[in-house]
Amino acid sequence: MSRPLSISLRLNLLFLIILALVLVGGGAMLFVVIERHFQEQDRMEIAGKLVLLRRAVANVRTPDDLAMLPKHLDDALVGHHGLHVVVASAQGKLLYAASDRAFPADWFSAAVPSTAIAEAPFLSWERDGMTLRGLVEAVPTSIERAEPLRVGIALDIEHHLMFMQALLRALLGAFVVCLIAAGLLTWFATRRALAPVRDMASVAKGISASRLNQRIAAEAVPSELIDLAQSFNGMLDRLEESFRRLADFSADIAHELRTPISNLMTQAQVALSKSRSSDDYREVLYSGLEEYDRLARMINDMLFLAKADNKQLVPRYEDVELSAEVDALFEFYEPLAEDKNIRLMREGHARIEGDPLMLRRAIANLLSNAVRHSTMGGIVLLEIRVHARNAVQISVANVGESIPDEMRSRIFDRFYRVDPSRHREGEGAGLGLAIVRSIAEAHGGQVEALSQSDGARFVLTLPIGRVPG
Repeated sequence: MSRPLSISLRLNLLFLIILALVLVGGGAMLFVVIERHFQEQDRMEIAGKLVLLRRAVANVRTPDDLAMLPKHLDDALVGHHGLHVVVASAQGKLLYAASDRAFPADWFSAAVPSTAIAEAPFLSWERDGMTLRGLVEAVPTSIERAEPLRVGIALDIEHHLMFMQALLRALLGAFVVCLIAAGLLTWFATRRALAPVRDMASVAKGISASRLNQRIAAEAVPSELIDLAQSFNGMLDRLEESFRRLADFSADIAHELRTPISNLMTQAQVALSKSRSSDDYREVLYSGLEEYDRLARMINDMLFLAKADNKQLVPRYEDVELSAEVDALFEFYEPLAEDKNIRLMREGHARIEGDPLMLRRAIANLLSNAVRHSTMGGIVLLEIRVHARNAVQISVANVGESIPDEMRSRIFDRFYRVDPSRHREGEGAGLGLAIVRSIAEAHGGQVEALSQSDGARFVLTLPIGRVPG
């Protein structure tokens, strides 16, 4: 297997290819625009001369006037140098020619009415080293029942072509200079940009954390990054597990604590900005109390999870009737459910040995989550059933949006929300489901999220008896 091209060479080639395409495209567009401009200029000039010729031909009322037409045209075209004019009958009989530069043999067959001359395509041809561009119009005389005469006007466009050739040479020269300059500058820039990466390879073995969730395929990287890939892979293997939870937890807790603290600071600053009444201060204190309560609940939840991480979450086992605990929680959540016209339903019953406070907290978190994410007028169904000889399943299902498959594996992570944009203040910090998992594991059970077409279902599986410690 051949070694891939270096990053410097790849960047150079890619940039030069893009630059070449842009320059070629821009040059082609410039050529088209200039050529179109020249054609518009030529059409305007020819149109102006046709006005004179139409007037002269329109004055032809008798055969004698037709015989005098060449003299009249000579008088009309005095001073119009570089203009080539021919007039012929409908059968092609030449009546007048203003220069010795002959038109093509079948030029008169390309005649169009005056109404179509503005859109008629140009005739282009070369004659005696000259390049000509012209139009042919059918111009009627005033002779009764006479066919229109064919009037052709052509311009020498050699100066246009010379300009385009000079422009092409200039653009080609600029193209080459730009590519050379861009290649040198890009090479210099990429070398300078990659220098820190090469330096990092020598110190990668001594650092403790950086992008621990990724690995570098050493066999597929360019030659500049082989040492760096090997060093980073060895370091990441040692540090990923120990730093992943710490980094995630630190970032999440900083994000969650920032909002209530910012609210408290803002409220205090507004309150102190001027003298206020006692009622105003009381309102500020009540508002601050809500934020303190939110902080206290968040800190308690994080302490609870910290105990679970350190295997300090030891249940106090008692005999628990699950149906009674669920009915008590239904009474608590009934007002919240009524606000959304949600029905709370329970099916089944069972008894297990476990910590009543922990189990009540786990079921409450599942119920709160189900009510919060249920649609208006929906149903939250809690089922209790013996799953196996030594296990009980508590299933909480709600009608609403389903959980995407790619998010089910992360929904029990701390601070994780399926749709952060829908999070509203007061809905918790995203620790509820993580606490449910910790309580389930402390009891030797597990919890999982299942997606269904009309909503979501969480299943908490617990052993019936006490798990040996």
